[in-house]
Amino acid sequence: MFSEVKILQIVLVQWLTLFSFTYNSHGTYILDGSAAFNENSYLVLTNTTKHSYGQAFDNTTFEMKDQSFSINFFFAIVPEHKQQGSHGMTFAFSPTRGLPGASSDQYLGLFNKTNNGKTSNHVIAIELDIHKDEEFEDIDDNHVGININGLRSVASASAGYYDDNDGSFKNLSLISGKLMRLSIVYSHPDTKLDVTLCPAEFLVPPRKPLLSLNRDLSQYVLKHMHIGFTASAGSIRALHYMVLVYTYPEAVYQPLEFGRVPTLPPYPKKPSDRLRTILTFCLTLALFAVFVASGIGFVFYLRHKKVKEVLEEWEIQCGPHRFSYKELFNATKGFKEKQLLGKGGFGQVYKGTLPGSHAEIAVKRTSHDSRQGMSEFLAEISTIGRLRHPNLVRLLGYCKHKENLYLVYDFMPNGSLDKYLNRSNTNENQERLTWEQRFKIIKDVASALLHLHQEWVQVIIHRDIKPANVLIDHDMNARLGDFGLAKLYDQGFDPQTSRVAGTFGYIAPEFLRTGRATTSTDVFAFGLVMLEVVCGRRLIERRAAENEEVLVDWILELWENENIFDAAEECIRQEQNRGEIELVLKLGVLCSHQSESIRPDMSVVMQILNGFVQLPENLFDVVRDEILKGRPETSMEILLDVNSFATLTFTNSFISHGR
Repeated sequence: MFSEVKILQIVLVQWLTLFSFTYNSHGTYILDGSAAFNENSYLVLTNTTKHSYGQAFDNTTFEMKDQSFSINFFFAIVPEHKQQGSHGMTFAFSPTRGLPGASSDQYLGLFNKTNNGKTSNHVIAIELDIHKDEEFEDIDDNHVGININGLRSVASASAGYYDDNDGSFKNLSLISGKLMRLSIVYSHPDTKLDVTLCPAEFLVPPRKPLLSLNRDLSQYVLKHMHIGFTASAGSIRALHYMVLVYTYPEAVYQPLEFGRVPTLPPYPKKPSDRLRTILTFCLTLALFAVFVASGIGFVFYLRHKKVKEVLEEWEIQCGPHRFSYKELFNATKGFKEKQLLGKGGFGQVYKGTLPGSHAEIAVKRTSHDSRQGMSEFLAEISTIGRLRHPNLVRLLGYCKHKENLYLVYDFMPNGSLDKYLNRSNTNENQERLTWEQRFKIIKDVASALLHLHQEWVQVIIHRDIKPANVLIDHDMNARLGDFGLAKLYDQGFDPQTSRVAGTFGYIAPEFLRTGRATTSTDVFAFGLVMLEVVCGRRLIERRAAENEEVLVDWILELWENENIFDAAEECIRQEQNRGEIELVLKLGVLCSHQSESIRPDMSVVMQILNGFVQLPENLFDVVRDEILKGRPETSMEILLDVNSFATLTFTNSFISHGR
């Protein structure tokens, strides 16, 4: 039992730590200098001004003295010029919450001329240096170093990693603008610190570290330290991004994968010079005048080439859902920009009208994923294309043209649900959703998930439940869409482990640990969506009061104070709605519980929403009980006792997560 409790505690630490930085650590990271979060929720430590510096330190302490630990973080440096940048960034252990008086340029936002090198600093840092400073005896302008109390590294090496297959050294450019992973592992029994750099795509770091230091770090630090990040720029500017940090209280290399590694935007360009713009325009106009005749002929040639169809054998065998490229080309008016509805991780979506029937469609254009076999991918499309349910966006067909795959769906005129929930994207004059509309949307999505999980011939796990993937039709009915990450398996069989994919914030903790998507991971995301619909806000709202920043934590606090009704958006907070609103809020917390053994399946969720099954009266005690976190067997017994008045189906459903 002790080993099982220990394992679950480790999993909880992993999950909480992983989410802590992705969403600003529930508001516990203290920012200083130019550090700020951009529109994509990435922490940017420096800005576009010269000689800027920034710091971000955790408000909570990290017990480091006489302890082993491993820390992984994902970062990127986007320079002003492709081949040159300054100065760099660090990951630091500090006895204080921030380092006051730090300087920019060569001091990396960590020290200044006065305190650099003093033993009283009690600071250990890993530097990612992109500028060679002779003052600190830097080896080059692209290196990783271990620093103790100063900026002269006690160990350093050029940026790169050792290949596990042949042991060869592979160079990495810190100013490539690409996301990278740095692993810091310290074994206290061995008094050994290992630092490993690798691309973000690596599931685990290479076996051979880039740097090793055999030294007892306890002599340099205090018992409780703060972890954080610093960065600085000089006369040549660079943006220093911190995307994700992950800590673990043992000296191990944990597998960690993004799924889809994000691409960071390029460095912002300066406004074009007026004279250069005029000259460019004149030259373009002159060239156009010279080649206008040949240009028109070439355009007609390309247009003819675009609509030319070549059928392959696998396309003929795929079934009746195939559209010709010419049909989709004409329906979307040549995939023009004005037909573009939106962009996502899987490509662009265009509005179209089919000739003849005048039916409105949405066409998603995406590049085929070469890591998945073509026949398997098309078989999955054909299977999902047979789904027919009033609360699922209907896949009408597909088309493959060259390297692009086109998926054709019913057009949803009222857009996605997040448009109605995100106040910053909502027109001030647009009417807010009524409670009746919200409750129906929640039931519609629940009905769709029940069909996917239990009512169809195969089990379908959506894997990307979020408001952006819930579309609203003419009659304000909700339909679940975007099956780009969906997985299918036969009833009664467990799904196989796959790489972690989905949207951060909606990914269940056990999915991050095991890589195994189940119907329970869909229930987790659905629970969060329910809370967003009732509260009319995002999961993380940084402009809110400190105790209201994290939606789930805020609702739990209100629930504990018997004020859970106050979590609902003010425009729907009416007394006649109290019963249903409180029911949905409590059910949302239950479905998004970090322990999958507590979550109900979708058949029970539907029964609760329809009033056929009641929630336990002391559900809050069950949700908050620390015993549930460490002893899942005991928690099941508690639930059975708590729900002794409910039907046997209700209590059994919590146990029978066979899918």
